[in-house]
Amino acid sequence: MSESQIPERHARLLAYAQSLTPPAGWKIEISGDEIIMMAGPSVIHQRNLLLVRKQFEAHEPADMMPSENTDLASPNVGKLRNPDLTYIPLSVLESGGTKVPAEQTAIAVEIVSPSNPENDLVGKVRDYPLMDIPLYLVIDPRVGEIMLYSDPSGGVYHQQWTGKFGDLVPIPEPFGFELATDALLRYPD
Repeated sequence: MSESQIPERHARLLAYAQSLTPPAGWKIEISGDEIIMMAGPSVIHQRNLLLVRKQFEAHEPADMMPSENTDLASPNVGKLRNPDLTYIPLSVLESGGTKVPAEQTAIAVEIVSPSNPENDLVGKVRDYPLMDIPLYLVIDPRVGEIMLYSDPSGGVYHQQWTGKFGDLVPIPEPFGFELATDALLRYPD
């Protein structure tokens, strides 16, 4: 397949995935040639996400808005991802579509799923820098760890901060604050 056919092929896969109607509580993502369907999150997942979102809202840039479970698309690299939380420019609303160009986001936040941790810890660490998402915050309630990836170029993140629940996470601009993690809950064993 020639290089000029790759974006067209990915665009067709993206269109197909978006035509699917997943069961209630499920969401769809694309990574390369794979369509990934995932079950909805647990209440601990939702509570942790709420605690994180409230802190981000206190520091959100005036020209951005939070969005949960929004399709972020990068047709040229064959990716459609749906982070738990992202911040997108208000200007995206003008397009009126259901998917957002991934490179316009400020951050992707994921709470690791106990049923499919590899998706957040491997697949998205691989995909998000390819999609030009500048910051990727991963919260893992299975083990009480947090990772913040930044400085994407050449398809990889060049910086990684790692800590544990209870640590302050240094969230860079455009947010510029320390995320408190002492109230995050771990999944039961």
